[in-house]
Amino acid sequence: MEQNTNPTQETIDQWHKDPSNWKLGIFYYNKQDKRLFPPKRIKQLGSTVNFANPKSIMALMVLVAVIWMVIKFYKSM
Repeated sequence: MEQNTNPTQETIDQWHKDPSNWKLGIFYYNKQDKRLFPPKRIKQLGSTVNFANPKSIMALMVLVAVIWMVIKFYKSM
């Protein structure tokens, strides 16, 4: 018998509301949550990075590197 590995929406909502998943109140850290970019505490403000997910951290590093390269390119013009 296979076990459902996808969390229910209710479970995701509980994770999101749990203060222990928010470090310093702003950094989302939940190893059980496999989403790369979950919504911020105030969902209207967009998304944040799940710092417990290594893929999220890599995506953030790539984004920062691209922004840095664009800035460096425009400063050299």
